[in-house]
Amino acid sequence: MTDRDPSLGRDVPPAPGEEREPAPTAPQLAAWPILELERDGATAGDIHASSAPDWPPTSALVALIAALATGIIGGTLVAVILGALLGVNATGATLAPGLVITATAVQDAAFVGTALEVARRGGRRLRPEQFGLRTTGFWHALGLIFILYISFLVVTVAWQGVFNDHTPEKLLDQLGANENASLLVASAVLTCVIAPFCEEFLFRGYIFTALRNWRGPWPAALITGLMFGGVHVLSAPIIDLLPLAFLGFGLCLLYWRTGSLLPGIATHSINNSFAFAALESWPSRDYLLLAAAALGVLGLIGAGLRSRNLIVGRPRSGLAAG
Repeated sequence: MTDRDPSLGRDVPPAPGEEREPAPTAPQLAAWPILELERDGATAGDIHASSAPDWPPTSALVALIAALATGIIGGTLVAVILGALLGVNATGATLAPGLVITATAVQDAAFVGTALEVARRGGRRLRPEQFGLRTTGFWHALGLIFILYISFLVVTVAWQGVFNDHTPEKLLDQLGANENASLLVASAVLTCVIAPFCEEFLFRGYIFTALRNWRGPWPAALITGLMFGGVHVLSAPIIDLLPLAFLGFGLCLLYWRTGSLLPGIATHSINNSFAFAALESWPSRDYLLLAAAALGVLGLIGAGLRSRNLIVGRPRSGLAAG
């Protein structure tokens, strides 16, 4: 290695025996050891040409069935074991609220775990951005979130008006949100923080992405939306399933146009927060407070994931056209 002498205007070799420090190199991000997938090409209209996974479309249905089965079985086993340890009956038709919250959290976690396992089949190496765990433009995403949520509210009000049905959900009663403050907080965290992340990871991060490899984003969004609405059949009134399917469809398009799962998680959290506050008959101010608190918790979780490189930055090239 040589030094440049400014007075001579040329490189000067180092003196004999003199050691030079190596030139600094750009810092490298630590790899995600479990999730690493070889990048492949993609056509215009994909989320990002540099990170489109090759998951087969048929695996979307496999992931959904496996996630539901794993969640139900795993949640039931955990409820039974905890019930036995605590001396609470966990085999009857009605579970103690705390067991319902725990079992539901296990089901949500199964959504993430199953998506990872199905995606890993065939020895695939996975990376965070394959599931949309990357940042995106704030103002662009905010505008799309606003359009999507207003559209969802219009569809919901119109749909309920046609059938004149305002049957409330019974999920919060099952979770025991009205019994004491601890269960209320646990129910809010489950509904407004855990569920949005886990459901978006499975439905948009994996299912929608796999189906896009079949006929493109629009049919994939429609099918994913219908699946998303259908899985809520046990927790939401029948009248709400179509609006939820519309929301699921819109969340797919939001993911497609931003290239990031984060705006969808935020939208999902805001909707669940508003629904939670409405079911609790809280004043309108508390709707915003709950949504802000939920987004704050998700932001802290996101910061922790980003520090471990489980959420990555967006590519410099930006979105592919489409």
